[in-house]
Amino acid sequence: MAGANTLTFNQDNFEAEVLQSNVPVLVDFWATWCGPCHMLAPVIDDLATSFQGKAKIGKVDVDTAQELAAQYGISNIPTVLVFHKGEQVARIIGAKHKKEYEETLKAHLAG
Repeated sequence: MAGANTLTFNQDNFEAEVLQSNVPVLVDFWATWCGPCHMLAPVIDDLATSFQGKAKIGKVDVDTAQELAAQYGISNIPTVLVFHKGEQVARIIGAKHKKEYEETLKAHLAG
């Protein structure tokens, strides 16, 4: 359930791909059984294409990466977290309009 530019994050690659990234990273915590997550998927894929080379966009399946979901206090999905320089800088709970995700990412591109 990921577009060509949408990355898949898991327990094995999260630290290297997200926390040690030199660009902002948007992480969509989702599950295959979650209807709103499926509605959000095309938005996430569009963001991955729009921000290619400027930010990383990826997904974490909460069913296969339960440790990560617990570590970041994910209790509702979809939940989108934005990380910059190893720190969580934004949390958006629920499926929102694409513009909200774009504005959140853009706010951290320059910094």
